[in-house]
Parts: sequence; structure tokens; C-alpha cells
Amino acid sequence: MSTRTLWPLLALPFCLTPLAAAAQSARPAITPTITLDEYMNTTDITSARLSPDGASAVIATESPDWANNDFRDDLWLWTADSGLRPLTHSGSEQSPRWSPDGKSIAFISDRALPGEPAAADGSPASDSDRAARIWVISLAGGEALPLYNEKLAVHAFAWSPDSKYLYLSVTQPLTPAESAAEKAQWKDVIRWRAQYRGDVLLRIAVEPALERDIANPLPKAAPAGKPAANPTNSNSEDTAPAQIPAHAQSLTTSPLAITQIAPSPNGKTIAFLTGPPSKRLQDPANYEIYFVSPSGGAARRITHNQGIESNLAWTRDSRWLYFQVPPGSGCIDGLYKDVQGRLYRMNPATAAIQRLGSDFTGSLDHFTLLPDGRLLALGMLGVQTQPYLVNGVTATPLPGLAGTYSDVNSSGGSSELLLSYSTINTPTQVYLAVNPLHPDHLKALTAFNPVFAQRAQPEWQTFYWKSGDGRTLQGVLIFPPGKKNARHLRMFTLIHGGPEDADGDRFGANWYDWATYAADNGWLVFRPNYTGSTGYGDQFMLDIVPHIVSKPGRDILAGVDALVKAGYADPNRLTIGGYSYGGYMTNWLITQTTRFKAAVTGAGAVEHAANWGNDDLTYDDAWYLGGRPWQNPSIYQSEAALFRFNKVKTPVHLVQGGADVRVSFLEGVLMERALQSLNIPHQFLVFPGEGHPLDKNPWHGYIKVREELKWLDKYVPE
Repeated sequence: MSTRTLWPLLALPFCLTPLAAAAQSARPAITPTITLDEYMNTTDITSARLSPDGASAVIATESPDWANNDFRDDLWLWTADSGLRPLTHSGSEQSPRWSPDGKSIAFISDRALPGEPAAADGSPASDSDRAARIWVISLAGGEALPLYNEKLAVHAFAWSPDSKYLYLSVTQPLTPAESAAEKAQWKDVIRWRAQYRGDVLLRIAVEPALERDIANPLPKAAPAGKPAANPTNSNSEDTAPAQIPAHAQSLTTSPLAITQIAPSPNGKTIAFLTGPPSKRLQDPANYEIYFVSPSGGAARRITHNQGIESNLAWTRDSRWLYFQVPPGSGCIDGLYKDVQGRLYRMNPATAAIQRLGSDFTGSLDHFTLLPDGRLLALGMLGVQTQPYLVNGVTATPLPGLAGTYSDVNSSGGSSELLLSYSTINTPTQVYLAVNPLHPDHLKALTAFNPVFAQRAQPEWQTFYWKSGDGRTLQGVLIFPPGKKNARHLRMFTLIHGGPEDADGDRFGANWYDWATYAADNGWLVFRPNYTGSTGYGDQFMLDIVPHIVSKPGRDILAGVDALVKAGYADPNRLTIGGYSYGGYMTNWLITQTTRFKAAVTGAGAVEHAANWGNDDLTYDDAWYLGGRPWQNPSIYQSEAALFRFNKVKTPVHLVQGGADVRVSFLEGVLMERALQSLNIPHQFLVFPGEGHPLDKNPWHGYIKVREELKWLDKYVPE
């Protein structure tokens, strides 16, 4: 269901960025309408990391590459002396990590090896040669070099505390004999579940590996049937891994995937997180913390719970290991249930775990440890996400600017704080806070997407209404240009996914979050935070069970009623839409009322039994519905839109990724068949090769938004 996959109009304070403030003061009362080309051509910041001395930052971005039907991922380096400049520009560089000594940056890239035939964007000329390897670039100068040449796709990596080694996890490779035997026995048959292999944790000495690359940039072809030697394994032809680099040491193996690696600063322990090799959440026990010695050996499982732990972080003295359980990812103190984001710390000597910030009523996420050991976390409360100091059970708010803070991190050698920040009208940028206790005083390090200083600047407000049971609910109301508080507007209710998410004062401009584009094109956009949303307390999230569409559906309809009653929305010009869980809700709501003149929906199930089996979050689905299909069949049927489709009268635009396993592509096929059989006007677009997030080809998201807006305008013209 989840998209896991991403508030009042305020002038920016001068301390944020003089350039942005000046641009805002010069902005006309009604800005020119943004074009779809401008809107979809955004650069997203995917990560930002501060150097160990706090003097530099490496920033990763993603932007559409329209000519090549792809997205490109680039790295940028910011320094106080030179500002922001490109660090790499070969098309696919992700997950940058500073070496602890600050001299190098390691990252993941599928670029061609030195001397290998390459396409114009730097990737291998042949797709069969692509592999997401680790590359290392020295800040002293020179080109990036691969840590190894073998065709191994890395799952996770981390530097050793002394910067001499890189730890990495890859799928346990087959020997040539094993591979040949498997092919002979099974041909092209897919052995569902049984064919998955776990990971091996490797250690590679960085400097010798790079020296070998300089001396011999391409691997020498081994004689037929002769695998590369491995110092930690037998060299026999039948047992030696064919793909593990000869200079790599195998530390341990896991039947699961290794998704994060976190060496302790004192060099005594490597902690790592696991996940299912199939990437399907069918058992929370697949997501646990393990310890292994840096010298290798059997890994020791540390946690035994039903939460999905993430973001391991050691204190500088190695006395504590911090982690989080994101919202909608279970919990560690009992049976599986989806609650808000929580923070924890563990005593590695005893494995005792302490929950932090438990008195905070919102959702805690995205934390960092300050050099003095204090914990700074970001907390979502209502439509705002702000910085807090967390000490024990309390979370004390720090001075912050209204809007959304994200991706916060600090370094061990300086007091500066690096973070991202945005509002509905301010694109996400990376900022530096010299004083981490004053994240309201920010220096902008990036200035991506400048077009939004003069386009798509809607006025908006927080909107409150009462649910049927008397609970006060909250959402965001975004107005068309120059029509703040105008009456009887055509309205588009755009429902967020999750459900463990919430709409608020943050920037969005993509295929999933296009509210400001709709507003700029004459729509009043209503974004309701229904029961099950994050930022309103654990009970608010839990109350969605087991009525996973009918309960939030009543919330949304009550909000629409309130907006009609208040005079904002024209009752004869209402539309609705959403993607993922927003698609679930849209599909349900058009069976409950005929008041919506048009609907746009995507990747939303219309029934729950088959989707429980197809979804990669089946454990999560069963929790929401109060059990597996045979345990609670009446709820599986009563909460399914399909069995009420005879009541649908609303014209529907439907989209689906052709390779989606989060919400099966076949759910879209099923819905289209139902609409066709009922003679309901509809259009069904399938994006080939796309999973749940439309992240393979930027044209797919572009066409989605283009056609959805056309559909709404067709049935409710301005």
C-alpha cells in the first residue's frame, strides 16, 4: 500500500537566503502559469553529507534525462572557498560517503570501467556490462576509480574508522560449477523463493585496490573454467567464487540481504541490518540487527522483534548504537502494528534497548548525533516537520522556520549541521546551520530549480474540519492564482499515499505530488490528512484498522462537505484522485458517491485477497485488514471497492506500472475490466517496465500528469 518509496504562506526570512528573499519581494502578485515542461524538469536532492571537518559537503541529485529516456544521478561538491561545483557527471552516481579522514568520497555507480566501451553518458555501451560498483574519488584530485572490476552489484557499504578499508555487501556469487549445474538442471525456470541467495560481507583494502586499478584498469580474462583466486577461500575450481575480487576478504555470510553496514568507531564491532533477498515484506523477522567481528566469523543476531529497524548510528565512544523504526514499519515492543516513527538506542554490550522521545505525540524521523553526543531529530507534527533535541523521553523543539526540514546530518569534527529544507512554495535546498541549536539561521548551499521563484507560487492555508465521530481533522487547501478565499471554485481532492504519510508545508513537483501544478492551472486543491496519516499520534494511525478505506473515506467526504458548506468548493464541480494508497481511496470513494465528476487514480487495489498475495508488503496488508484472507474474509470483501462497482458513475483515468509488485499491475487490469463492463468512461495507461514508483523513464511521469490534468479539465472545465 505504502509509497515507501515522498502549510500558511510565509515570506522567507533574510537569514535563509538573500537571493530567495529578493526574488520573492520582486515577484508579481500573480505569476505566469508554469508549463508542464518547467514543472517536470526538476532536480531532486537525494542526499547530502557533511565532511568530517565540516568544511565541505557532498550532495547527490537526480534529474530527468529526456533525451535518453532515463534519470541521471550526479554528485556535487560544496566548499566554503569555491561554492558548489560538479564532482561527477557520468549519469549514475549515488550514495556518496566521506572517508573518516575526509580525504576521499566513495559512491555507487554503474559507469563503464576505465578503458571499457562507454555510451555518451559514461555508462557501459552494453547494458549487459552494467553493475552498481563502488567507486572512490580523492579530494586531492584525479579521476574516480573502481574499488573492484568484477561485475558485483553492491547492496550496502561503509568505510572503516581508519579509512583504510571499505566494507560492502553483495549477493553470494555462484562458482562456475554451481552456475553451470543450475543452468543445466533448471534451464530458464524461475524457482520462486528458492532461487534467492543471501549476501556476503566483504572487506577490501582501499589504497592497494586503487593502485591495482591504475596499473591494470581492466580485469584480465581468466582461462576458461578458471575462477579468480580468493585468499579467504579454496582455489579449487568447484568451490572458489568466480566473482569475488581476489583482493577481498570474506567476513561473514547471511541468508538474508545486508542492507546497511555500520562499523563501530572503536573498530571492535561491525553492525549490520538485514532484509529479505526477495525485497518482499513477508516476515518482520527478516529485518534485524546483527554484529560481526571486523576480523570475520559468524554473525550474531542482536534484535528479535517485529519492527523494521533502519539508520544505524554509533556514538563516537561506541557506547551506544542508535537506530530508528520509520512510520508504518511495525514496532519493536510487541506484535506488528504500524505506528509513527520512533527512535531507539541500544547498549551493544547487553543488547538492552531504550526508546527515546516517547513523550512526543508526532512522528520522529531523520536523526543525527551532534559532536557532543546529543541527539537531534526531525519530528512531524501536523503539517510541519521541525528539529527537536531528544533527551530521554522528551523532545524539545529548537528554533525553526515554518515548513519541512529533512535529511539532517552532522560530523564528528565540527559543530555545523547540514540539512535540507522546503516549503510548499520553496524548492528543497541544502543548507548549513553554523549553530546546530539554531537551525532557523541557515546558509543556502544549493539553488536548484530557480524557475519556482517566479512560477507556481500558490497561496494556501491549513484547513480544519470535523469527522463523523467528532474528531478534528487537518489538511492543506491550495488556491488557484489570485483566488485566495474565493468562492465556489472547482476543486480537486488529491489524496496522499501511505497511509503512513501526511501532506504539509513541503515542496513537491513530480508525477506523484503535482498539487501546485493543478492549482496553477485553476484548481482549488484539497489535500486531506485522513485517519491513518502520520503526525497526529499513534492512535490516529491505529484507528484505520481494520476499516482501511471506509474509515478514512468518511473523513475525506466530511472534508469535502465542509469545504462546500464553507463556500470554497462548488458542489457541482468536484473531482478526486490519488496514487498508491491514494488510489485505494479514490477507487473506494467513487463507489460511495456520484458527486465527483471525474477521477484520476493509479496503483490502487480494488480488492484485497489477491493483492495480499501479490503485494510485496503482505505482512503489512494482513495487519491493516485484521488477518490473512481466510482469517477475516468479511473485512476483505466489505473494504474492497470491486464489490460495489455497480454504483460507479464517475469517469475514471487509470494508470499503472507494468512491473508494479507493491500494488499488482493486475489490480489495474481488473479495475479496467470492471469499468469496461459497466460502460463507465475511462482511460487506462500502462507504463512498461515501471514498478510502483515511476522512476525508470521520466516521460512516463510527464505523460501521467499531462493526461490526468486533461481528464479533469475535460469533465470540469474552468
